[in-house]
Amino acid sequence: MAADNQPQGQGTRPVLIKPRDRSRQAAPQVSDLLRARILSLELVPGTVLSRIDLQAEFGLSSTPIREALQQLAGEGLVDVFPQHATLVAPIDLTQAKQTQFLRRSIELEIVRDLALKEDRGFVAALEESLREQEFIASRKDLDRFMAADLAFHRLTYEAAGVPDLWPMLRRQTGHIDRIRRLHLPSAGKVEQILADHTALFTAIAARKATVAQEVLRGHLSRSLSLTGEMRLQHPEYFRD
Repeated sequence: MAADNQPQGQGTRPVLIKPRDRSRQAAPQVSDLLRARILSLELVPGTVLSRIDLQAEFGLSSTPIREALQQLAGEGLVDVFPQHATLVAPIDLTQAKQTQFLRRSIELEIVRDLALKEDRGFVAALEESLREQEFIASRKDLDRFMAADLAFHRLTYEAAGVPDLWPMLRRQTGHIDRIRRLHLPSAGKVEQILADHTALFTAIAARKATVAQEVLRGHLSRSLSLTGEMRLQHPEYFRD
């Protein structure tokens, strides 16, 4: 793993605050921002999340900060120890496996439906998404690439007519997402993702439902299959 792409250690980077949308409640925005930093491993497992520091950096009272951390605790992304501390939670392998099973089950049906779908208007959007991924990969921007990867899969949900399943699923995938982010700097990982997405697109465009399902099954299984290697490198990040 290249040194430039390794996760940052506890306390080495501050929480970066974006301007808040005054039309939305504060707590969901705080949870969204912290979730993004946890999933990108900017905030690694074990990082202390000081409520006082968060209040100061977000310019908020204790109530929205507490609500945001409770939301993240409900997703298993933080561990709250009352009267003591709130920490970014370790990657829970049991939860990751269950979430991966759920996502695979849903997307196997989605890619089958898309391959058999009469209206092919979605094909151009998927192809454009692939081109964007290729461009971002050439720039070696791993965080943007991961976002583009997720956007590709989100497009398949939208094309299949089940867009509301995507945000519901995303609230459950924090542990497997962090495993994927740990793998991303590995040699050949980005290229493998691009190859999988290209093969999946090709099968869907050619109306080969069975092939599309086979490609997807392999694609969504790779991260968990390499978890042992990641756990050797970062044992403190994981729990069973």
